[in-house]
Amino acid sequence: MFWTLLLALILLLLLQAQLLVCLHELRASLTSVTSATPSGSSNASALQRLPGAIIIGVRKGGTRALLEMLNLHPDVEVAKNEIHYFNLDENFRKGLDWYRAQMPITLPGQLTVEKTPGYFTATLAPKRIWATNPAVKLLLIVRDPAERLVSDYTQVLHNRIQQNKPYQPLEELLLSQEHINPKYKALQRSFYYQHLARWLELFPREQMHIVDGEALIQNPFPELQKAEMFLELPSRIKPDNFYFNVTKGFYCMLSAGHDKCLDESKGRPHAPLSSEAFQKLCRYLRVPNQIFFRMVGQRFDWC
Repeated sequence: MFWTLLLALILLLLLQAQLLVCLHELRASLTSVTSATPSGSSNASALQRLPGAIIIGVRKGGTRALLEMLNLHPDVEVAKNEIHYFNLDENFRKGLDWYRAQMPITLPGQLTVEKTPGYFTATLAPKRIWATNPAVKLLLIVRDPAERLVSDYTQVLHNRIQQNKPYQPLEELLLSQEHINPKYKALQRSFYYQHLARWLELFPREQMHIVDGEALIQNPFPELQKAEMFLELPSRIKPDNFYFNVTKGFYCMLSAGHDKCLDESKGRPHAPLSSEAFQKLCRYLRVPNQIFFRMVGQRFDWC
């Protein structure tokens, strides 16, 4: 009996010693993993966050170019696709968790930016965005509304041709008995002041930054500087982040030795419209443009 108890005690001591060795090895392993992880880069702080800034429009105004150029900034992460959360009921009904899940992963201090140009003209979008985040920064990029209309039609035309669908010439849609047709949807999107009024009912003017779409295409850097200041970002985007691509006819981006150009739809030749019809359009838009200039406190060189 004595020898049996002694043997059991020896076995127990051996097992205890082995357990201590295993615990020591496990602790060393965990220490090694922790020391290999850079300070401040814990995955727990990398999250999908709601956007702190939204590019709300305008359609065919240069929203994609603005988004991609802002993405050059190391403190900016962008949603790659248009989310259409605040302007499409079927998406809005999916809820805020769904919207957040569409956002990129960011670290603390980084700014999430989303762009959906359909927001600007959507009746409910201003109220929905304000109810979600009344402090969100808004970016509106505009271009000559007459040129925007022709570009708008050109995109629709291209899509219909690709899908083998019938289409009407632009002049037939734009003119009715030789007068401008105010019911044409592409024209209604170019009444910037009407849509802006809904946003300014909720958001103060200083919470919205107006980007000159023509200036962004002709010389991107100054417009990006203004956007950085509005978004309260440190100045990180430089002139050498851009170079003019002679083949494409517009500026491309350069970052960390890699260049990126916008897709082939950018710079697509406009659909035909007679000079006479275009001048009628310009005259028709003159008063709406003047109202818009007064609202934003800024003038643009439009037709």
